[in-house]
Amino acid sequence: MLNNIGIPGLLLIAVVVLVLFGRGKVSGLMGEVGKGITAFKKGVNDGTKEIEDEAAEAETEVTTDVTAQTEKDKV
Repeated sequence: MLNNIGIPGLLLIAVVVLVLFGRGKVSGLMGEVGKGITAFKKGVNDGTKEIEDEAAEAETEVTTDVTAQTEKDKV
């Protein structure tokens, strides 16, 4: 059903939305959508960085602790 919507159909929908809601509300809505996309991208990047940091920290812990448990107890 949605496969047959072309450029003229999308333009018609855009005009109807502008007439119904007005330019101010539509531009405000698009601004909020942009802020939401930016916040989503920032969250994804922060999550990825956090995962990489945890992996690097775990790798560092594994490679630096090579002392046997019995030697640790002696000290």
